[in-house]
Amino acid sequence: MQPTFRALLGATALTAVAAAAQAQTVTIATVNNGDMIRMQGLTQDFTEQHPDIDLEWVTLEENVLRQRVTQDIATGGGQFDVMTIGNYEVPIWANQGWLTPLENMPEGYDANDILPAIAGGLSVDGTLYAAPFYGESAMVMYRTDLAEEAGVEIPDQPTWADIKTAAEAMTDEENEIYGICLRGKAGWGENMALITAMSNSYGARWFDMDWQAQFDSPEWEATLTDYLDLMTNYGPPGASSNGFNENLSLFQQGKCGMWIDATVAASFVTDEDESTVADSVGFAQFPNKEGVDNRGNWLWSWNLAIPASSDATEAAKTFVAWATSKGYTELVAEEEGWAAAPPGTRTSLYENAEYQEAAPFAEMTLNQINAVDTKKPSVQEIPYTGAQFVAIPEFQGIGTAVGQQFSAALAGQTDAETALSNAQRATQREIDRAGYTD
Repeated sequence: MQPTFRALLGATALTAVAAAAQAQTVTIATVNNGDMIRMQGLTQDFTEQHPDIDLEWVTLEENVLRQRVTQDIATGGGQFDVMTIGNYEVPIWANQGWLTPLENMPEGYDANDILPAIAGGLSVDGTLYAAPFYGESAMVMYRTDLAEEAGVEIPDQPTWADIKTAAEAMTDEENEIYGICLRGKAGWGENMALITAMSNSYGARWFDMDWQAQFDSPEWEATLTDYLDLMTNYGPPGASSNGFNENLSLFQQGKCGMWIDATVAASFVTDEDESTVADSVGFAQFPNKEGVDNRGNWLWSWNLAIPASSDATEAAKTFVAWATSKGYTELVAEEEGWAAAPPGTRTSLYENAEYQEAAPFAEMTLNQINAVDTKKPSVQEIPYTGAQFVAIPEFQGIGTAVGQQFSAALAGQTDAETALSNAQRATQREIDRAGYTD
């Protein structure tokens, strides 16, 4: 006897229900920036290939993300199967045994294609503990049309004096155009990323060789004074609340003459669908203070890591491999063009002629990344490694506390001298308490 159509339909429905019941859920904590939002929009490609894996997203603002994932992994909470974390956290957490090694990745993943500068910051004893989604250094993005109208030239290797001259010339408050936009929102990875890179370019350092904080040094005084001068005189109002996303929006709207920030922003400011100034954007290297041979040493990557507390390790690894693969890069290029491909992670991308043609910022991005020396971010002797951060576990708390002082100074709640004095005391207290000076 042949089964009826209704019986077949019922059997199909039961099969679908059974498959759904057996699907494994992978919960992903990620940051609310453009590249990550784009990835979420393209995950149908993944789910079609892996119907047995359901993806659940927790998308958070950068500072909140850091708080949530740090608390979860330190307590073994197990809320997340994939975490979006930086190259600051990866080696620290791997050494604590908190991350799952990314060994035996799927065939064709080609971990050897990852840029050495990026892979090195994500490995411990030669083992990769996170896969880079994108990598970045920092550079100057500027309005070529405004610079021309103002009669100023921004050289390929500008000094901070060049930046100040250009910011003053391009500021037009009557038309709500501000000469420069810089991060002001407090956070070790927000304003302190920019200000630490700036301090490196001024010849400053966080600590001397005896782990004594250096905020009472002339180099730090010059850094913060010039930062506040730039932002107070030529920056947008309310800048103490602006981080990466806020400044990106301002630049895309044509409100910033210059923006000094992560190289990853280049594809967004030149995107004709998103940026009103896409056809008039120029790029220059991160500035240095005249006489200091250092251009900031900013190196960052947003990476996908699997916490050791996950109970969906293999499914999580399958997703991480998809999201950071050459295939994903090709998917982005197919859907949105080569210029939108996640930058700064794979050698093959920078050998791709189509990408080079579509992304006028490609060569500078790669050169800036390769120029970073995380073992010597300052021209002075230092007892730590890092780039726009200090690679010690305590920096997350210390950096945010200092960032709050500097953000308060930008908001006019205190002055540079007081902010530096408070930063000096707070930093030294925490370093002493942690035993670095014993």
